[in-house]
Amino acid sequence: MGTIVSFHAHPDDESIGTAGTLARAAAAGHRVVLVFATRGELGEPVPGVLADGEQLSLRRSAECYASAQAIGAARVEFLGYTDSGMMGEPTNDAPYAFWQAKVEHAARRLAVILDEEEPDVLTVYDDNGGYGHPDHIQVHRVGLRAAELSAVPVVAQGTINRDWMVRGISGMAKSGELPEGWNPPSVDAPSFGKPESEITHRVDAMDFVDAKRASMRAHASQMGPDHFLLAMPEPLFAMGMGTEFYIVHPEPSPAEAPDLFLDLFTPMRDGRAGV
Repeated sequence: MGTIVSFHAHPDDESIGTAGTLARAAAAGHRVVLVFATRGELGEPVPGVLADGEQLSLRRSAECYASAQAIGAARVEFLGYTDSGMMGEPTNDAPYAFWQAKVEHAARRLAVILDEEEPDVLTVYDDNGGYGHPDHIQVHRVGLRAAELSAVPVVAQGTINRDWMVRGISGMAKSGELPEGWNPPSVDAPSFGKPESEITHRVDAMDFVDAKRASMRAHASQMGPDHFLLAMPEPLFAMGMGTEFYIVHPEPSPAEAPDLFLDLFTPMRDGRAGV
């Protein structure tokens, strides 16, 4: 069996982007490890969810362990940086924020964990962090360098398949399948995800959407029952969240690729995943 380490910026990022992949890996007997750069101190808590005096960073840390249990992760670690906030906010400039971390230093922190785990696959984000958040972009930079330092065989950059999302939402809207009153997010902006032509692999996680939803619910301080993802009807949730997309570059040859990678990641050979 193999090991997959999944590196994320904030608690709950693992739920949205990779929980299906990780749950599928754990179910197949692989070791799953979660690493977070920050504890999400600047997240906006769901109104009324925190007890009097409860610190958001401590709550979100605890939620990571509940999420890990939902998807079968064996280890959770934090690199110790603080949330940088959205791009352009004054919090980007805080000296202890992840966005301000020196890539080499942060990569060496992550490499300590990678050296211990000797993963077959490391997941990070694409070069725009999915949607331009500074901490997500930094995960890409730090993760790639740490993978070099620790000689990780495969780095899979988690991303959002913009074209696939547009096709799916448009198709359901035309057929009248979108729930009444459900307003889908804007997914066709150039800064959102990547075009399908740049995506190399997908992971079929349809059998693990329940685990993915449970992982999301574990982050109750950020995702209440009325959150647009959790409010999706089950068929729509499965359609939108049951396939996870990655950019793998360079891609290992089949002869050299780890079994874990071959088991989970399907090449998008014709450049389309379908809907």
